[in-house]
Amino acid sequence: MTSYKLQEKITPSLVTRHLSLNKTIMQFTTIAVPIFERSISDYHKKNDVDAEIQNPFPEKSIEYYLYLKNWIDTVQWHLEDIIRDPEIDPVKALEIKRRIDRSNQDRTDLVELIDSYFYEKYQLIVYSETACFNTESPAWAIDRLSILALKIFHIRQEVSRKDAGEEHRNICKEKLAVLLEQQQDLSLAIDQLLADIESGEKYMKVYKQMKMYNDPNLNPVLYGKK
Repeated sequence: MTSYKLQEKITPSLVTRHLSLNKTIMQFTTIAVPIFERSISDYHKKNDVDAEIQNPFPEKSIEYYLYLKNWIDTVQWHLEDIIRDPEIDPVKALEIKRRIDRSNQDRTDLVELIDSYFYEKYQLIVYSETACFNTESPAWAIDRLSILALKIFHIRQEVSRKDAGEEHRNICKEKLAVLLEQQQDLSLAIDQLLADIESGEKYMKVYKQMKMYNDPNLNPVLYGKK
């Protein structure tokens, strides 16, 4: 089973260089979204939850972790499909549920690592007196953008399904239009948030998620068995 080993820091990368060279043209999401789409496409070449990841980006770069982030999301998406099989063996279902729990922890750890990249990148920013913070950090918004790329990929599959009726395909076309608009709006919001942080109009305040169900010291079912 795949184990994702995370580093404590992310090194400067193509994203950093592009943003510093041309801030008005190259926005963060114009790099992130294609990376998500590439990860999804790569996964579906084998379409196997146990396939080994072949990350094409330099290790510890932000691109590397964006690709890894979406790969984790994509595998978990398909695990969620598998576990909903009404005829699944209960033992197998429990195994997958525990795998999904581990995946959720990997996802959370990775989002926090990506946030540390932004936090370090902007730590020397001088904030304006009216600066405020956003309801979510940049990386948690990027987490939603990654999931959105998966929704778009799979609803596109439904639009072109040969074994589905015309009504189903038309409904999916309408959903696809909404998802694409949502992707555009969320991308704009993320880029605006990063621009506001860089200009000192907003500042980052990041909280650890502190998930309790995986922690043997915080889950009463687990520590009660000690």
